[in-house]
Amino acid sequence: MTYANLWLRLNLDLMQLSAEASGVVALRMMKLAAGGAAATAEAERIVAEKVAAAAEVQVQAWSSAVAGAAHLAPGRAVAHVRRKVRANRRRLTR
Repeated sequence: MTYANLWLRLNLDLMQLSAEASGVVALRMMKLAAGGAAATAEAERIVAEKVAAAAEVQVQAWSSAVAGAAHLAPGRAVAHVRRKVRANRRRLTR
């Protein structure tokens, strides 16, 4: 795959991620607006997920760089975050 194709794929993945994340933000805001113990738990989960995701993506980026595939790191990071966003959407819509 050429670098131009990698950038195109990355841009498309980022557009999809932004749309998916917007939906999850809306679902989370509804849960937070309802208040109570579930809202408190969700707020704590949001913070914990952000910290964990940042660490996981950083490890992936370093692993890609060490393996000589640094050009794949952005796409791998977006794929990782999209998996997390989809999992949150499934959890919040049950």
